[in-house]
This record gives sequence, C-alpha cells and structure tokens, in this order.
Amino acid sequence: MPGMGENRFGGESVTYEGVGGTKKWERIESYGPKFVENIVQAISRDILCYAMRTLSHCRICAHVHDELIIEIRKDASFAAICEQMGRTPPWEEGLVLRADRYETQFYKKD
Repeated sequence: MPGMGENRFGGESVTYEGVGGTKKWERIESYGPKFVENIVQAISRDILCYAMRTLSHCRICAHVHDELIIEIRKDASFAAICEQMGRTPPWEEGLVLRADRYETQFYKKD
C-alpha cells in the first residue's frame, strides 16, 4: 500500500510495500527521478507497441528495449519500414519520432 513516510535521510518520501534488498517484504522508499524514469519507460513501451501494430504485416521476431527484430526479404523497402515505425501515435500529437535501421544476417546488439 503506497503512502507517505520517512526516507533514510529523514525527509518525507513516497513509500510502498515491496521485496527489498533482503529479499523480504519491506517498506521501500521512492523519489521523483525514479517516478520520471518509470513513466518514460512506460510511454516508450506504448510507442514501441504502436510501431509493432503499424508493422503487423512484417515478421517481428522479437523486441529488445527500443528495437524491433524483423525478418524481411532482401528486396524490402527499409525506408518504408522506418517511416512506418517512426509514425507518431494519435495520442502523442506533436511528438517527433524517427527510426533507424541496422541490417545483419544474425541478431547482435549494435
């Protein structure tokens, strides 16, 4: 259950119940930058899922963080795939997105 509590520095902090460093349930403190990081990650995941839907005609094998791993024919249009992946979702009007490609016979982190 989230609530307000005291952090390790004696200040006020948002706290919640979770599994801590001791691998046991305990009260865990949080802070602003952690909330921002989690919000950004959640929005990024939603944008990637939107891109996956725009590329539903492609064979998406996997995704890793902000990458899609797609199997395509050698004569496929990379420009078209990058354009589709870079489309801004309707619920993010004004957000500018861009997609780059990396081509390899076997997946490896760029």
